[in-house]
Formats: sequence, C-alpha cells, structure tokens
Amino acid sequence: MIPNKKELFFRSVGLTGVYPTRLTRRQEIIELIRALRPTPTGIELIRLGPKGDGGYLVPDDLGDIGACYSPGVSDNSGFEKDCARRGLDVFLADRSVDGPAEPDPRFHFTKKFLGAATNDEFMTLDDWVDTTAPNSTAELLLQIDIEGYEYETFLAMSSRLARRFRIIVAEFHMLERMWSEPFFAFAASALRKILQTHVCVHLHPNNVGGALVMGGIAIPRVMEFTFLRRDRIRSQSGTLTLPHPLDSDNTGNPPLPLPRVWYRDSAN
Repeated sequence: MIPNKKELFFRSVGLTGVYPTRLTRRQEIIELIRALRPTPTGIELIRLGPKGDGGYLVPDDLGDIGACYSPGVSDNSGFEKDCARRGLDVFLADRSVDGPAEPDPRFHFTKKFLGAATNDEFMTLDDWVDTTAPNSTAELLLQIDIEGYEYETFLAMSSRLARRFRIIVAEFHMLERMWSEPFFAFAASALRKILQTHVCVHLHPNNVGGALVMGGIAIPRVMEFTFLRRDRIRSQSGTLTLPHPLDSDNTGNPPLPLPRVWYRDSAN
C-alpha cells in the first residue's frame, strides 16, 4: 500500500517510527491546550527544589498536607528535601536506582517503577499509596517524573486517590506525538482525567528537547504541569505572569519560552 501524505509526514519526523498513524485533527489539539491553560487561583506560587532541573513551582497551599509522593528518582533530591524541611514524609520510588540521591530521615524508598499494574517490577499509584500512606485520610502532594509512564499511571489512578492529591506536579513527555491520533487519544485521556478534579495553575516547558511546530501550533516535547484541586481555588480573578519570575531553565540548552497558544488565543 502506498503511504499517503499524512503517513509520510509521520515517517519523516519520526513520531511513530515505521508505524505511520492518522493525523490528529488540529481543532482537537487546540481544545485540549485550551483546557490546560493555567488559571488564577488567588494563591501565590513558590518554588520547591533548586533552580534548573529538579525544581518546580507549586501553590503556597501546603498546610496540613500529610506526605509527598515522588516517583522517579533523579541525581538530586532538592524538591524532596524542601518538602521534608516543611515536615512532610516523602515517599520515593524508582526501580532503576537503589535509593534517593541523598539521605533524609523523612525519605521512604521503594525500588519499583510506577505503571498501570502491580507486579514484581511495577506498582500502581493506588497500591503504593495504600501500602505506605501514614494517614488514610490525609491530603497528599504528588510530584511525578517517570519518563513517559505518567500517562498509564494517571489512567490507572482511582478517582478516590485523585481527590486526595491537593497538588499534582507532573512532567509530561513526548507531547509532540499528540499529532499522532492514537497517542493523542491516550495522552488526552490521562490529562482530561486530571482536569476532572484539578485545574492547571502553571506550565513550564523543559528546554531539554525543544518544540515541534506544525499547523501553527508549537508543542514543547517535554513540559512541567502544576495542578491544584478545584476546591482549593480561592479566586479566579487576576492575571498570570508567564514565564513566572521563579521559573528557571532545566538545562544549558537555548531557552524555550512557553508558546503563546498555551496561555492565550492569538486574537487576544
């Protein structure tokens, strides 16, 4: 069968390797981006962790949070150390390492990956929290950076657990693949599931991989999203400053500003 223009496009940009797929409708991507645009909440953002990679902006609404869950262990633990300094127990998980980058008496490590099922190598987010949470009713903070497994992890997460996470900080990978229709269905389902209970309050493109521009839409390949549970919103009046003064480039690569489409229609 002779490939059509859409199939040739996907082969040329390497979105699907040798498995060409149909192109996602542009309007579907625009609608998802609009749903993910940051919204004011009446709560200031603070930075936890270092400048550069490993630091994230979160709402200054950490009171009474019982624990932080942080799957994906990096070569620094700055975010987790800042959570521990605020009195949070911190639960970390990653099968590819033997422990956190640095010790702390509040750190609790599990040598497993997160995913859609629990077995010898993987565990679901629900199973992890159910077996480790210090208080079954305490609200929680989630910071997740697991190199693409975030989609299936969120899809497997129960609505019960979603409501326990007051704040979710998630790094989403391979976002340029949203032009592939099957991947878009997969990724959009995970993102919309979060939006059922939370709103996006901050976006930061990771400058590690640049962005794909197609159809007038610039999609960074990797982005950090901060979500706040909807019932914590104090006020949706006011304006957002993007980039935020506390934002910092992740790497020494050229800066990657947040494309305008992710926070404002071009007509505005």
